[in-house]
Amino acid sequence: MEDVTSRWQGIGRPSVYHAVMVIFLEFFAWGLLTTPMLTVLHETFPQHTFLMNGLIQGVKGLLSFMSAPLIGALSDVWGRRSFLLITVFFTCAPIPLMRLSPWWYFAMISMSGAFSVTFSVIFAYVADVTDERERSTAYGLVSATFAASLVTSPAIGAYLSAWYGDNLVVLLATLIALADICFILLAVPESLPDKMRPNTWGAPISWEYADPFASLRKVGQDPTVLLICITVFLSYLPEAGQYSSFFLYLRQVINFSSTTIAVFIGVVGILSIIAQTLLLTLLMRTMGTKNTVLLGLGFQILQLAWYGLGSEPWMMWAAGAVAAMSSITFPAVSALVSQSADADKQGVVQGMITGIRGLCNGLGPALYGFVFFLFNVNINTMDPIQGEYDIDPLPLHTLIPGPPFLLGSCTVVVAFIVALFIPEKTPSSLSSPPAASDEDVEPLLHDSCV
Repeated sequence: MEDVTSRWQGIGRPSVYHAVMVIFLEFFAWGLLTTPMLTVLHETFPQHTFLMNGLIQGVKGLLSFMSAPLIGALSDVWGRRSFLLITVFFTCAPIPLMRLSPWWYFAMISMSGAFSVTFSVIFAYVADVTDERERSTAYGLVSATFAASLVTSPAIGAYLSAWYGDNLVVLLATLIALADICFILLAVPESLPDKMRPNTWGAPISWEYADPFASLRKVGQDPTVLLICITVFLSYLPEAGQYSSFFLYLRQVINFSSTTIAVFIGVVGILSIIAQTLLLTLLMRTMGTKNTVLLGLGFQILQLAWYGLGSEPWMMWAAGAVAAMSSITFPAVSALVSQSADADKQGVVQGMITGIRGLCNGLGPALYGFVFFLFNVNINTMDPIQGEYDIDPLPLHTLIPGPPFLLGSCTVVVAFIVALFIPEKTPSSLSSPPAASDEDVEPLLHDSCV
C-alpha cells in the first residue's frame, strides 16, 4: 500500500502533460533572460566576450556529457520524479545570481552543467507513459513546448528590461523557476512503474551504463549505434554553436534591433510548434521515422547555408522559417532511439543522447567563436542591448557574412549521408539481453539543444 501511495503521489496519473509543464516553465524562465544575459555577459567580459562565452558553455557542456548517462541510469532505478526535481533546481539555481554577483552567476552556469540534463529525464518520463506508436508524437509535443516557451518570453523580457530594468526580469524568472520546482514537488506523479523500481531508495545501478566513456568506447561494436551517435553529433554541433552566437550575429552583423530579435524568436517558435506537432505526426505516419530524420536534416542544411550566405534581413527571416522545419529532427531521432530500448532502459538511452548533445553544447560555441575570429568577423564588441537605437553593422571582410553557419551546413551534409545508412528499425542489440556475460552485453545507445 505504501508503494502504491508513492506511485500515485501528485495530481492525477503520470502523463505527457506533466512533462510538458515542467519543460515550459523551466525554459520560459530562461527565455525571459535573453536580453539581460547578453548585457551581463558583455559587461562582465568586455574583452573577448565570445571566447569567454564559449569557455563557460564548454565547461557546462562537458559536465553535462559526463553526468547525463549517470542521471539517466539512476532514474531508471530510483524513479524520474526525484531527478526531475534535482535537474530543474540546479539548472535554474544561477538565475537569481545574475544581478547579485555576475561572476558567481557564470561560475554557477558552468557548474550547473552536471545537472542540466532535464531533457533526458523528461524523455524517459514520456517513454514510461506512452506506447511505441504514440511516442514520437509525444516527443514532438515536448520539443514543441520548448519552442513555445520561447515564443513570447524573450519579447517579454526585452520589454520589461527596457522599461523597468534587468532586476525585475531576473526576479520574475526566479519566481517562475520556483513555481516549476513547486509544480514537481506537488503535482508531478512518479512515472516509473513499481515493478521496475526497488523497494528502497538507493538501490545499486549498473555503473557500466552510467560511464559515458565506457559507452563511447563500446559504441563502435554496434554499427547502428555508431551511425546514430555520429548523426546526432554532426547535426547538433552546428546547432549548439548557432544557439550561442546567432542573436549577437543578428544584432551586430545583420543590424536587427532588440525588438526585432524578440519578434524573430517568437515567429520561429510558433512555426516550430506547428512543425513538431501537426507536421511531425503526419510525417512519422506517412514517411516513417528514418525518413523524417532525413527530411529534418535536409531542412537544417538549407537553413545553415542560408544563414551563412545571407546578408539581408529578409534572408534571415526566410532561413528562420526553414529552421523551424528542421526542428523535427531531434524528436524523430529520440523516437528512433527509443524504439530500440527496453522499457527499463529508457533513461539510459535518453541520457546518452543528452550527453552527446551536452558535449556539442561545449564544443559548438567555442568552434563558432573561433571561426568568426579566423574570418575577422569580430562580434566581441557590442553595446548593452537595451531598447531601440541605430547601430552601424560591422563591415564584412569576406564574401561570406556568416562563415561558421556555412561550415555547420557542411557538417550536417555529412550527418545526412551517415543517416542514410541507419536501419529503419534499430536492432535489438541496442538493448541488453536478458541473460549474458559482461563481455557479451552490448551498450545501449545511452543518450542529450535547445
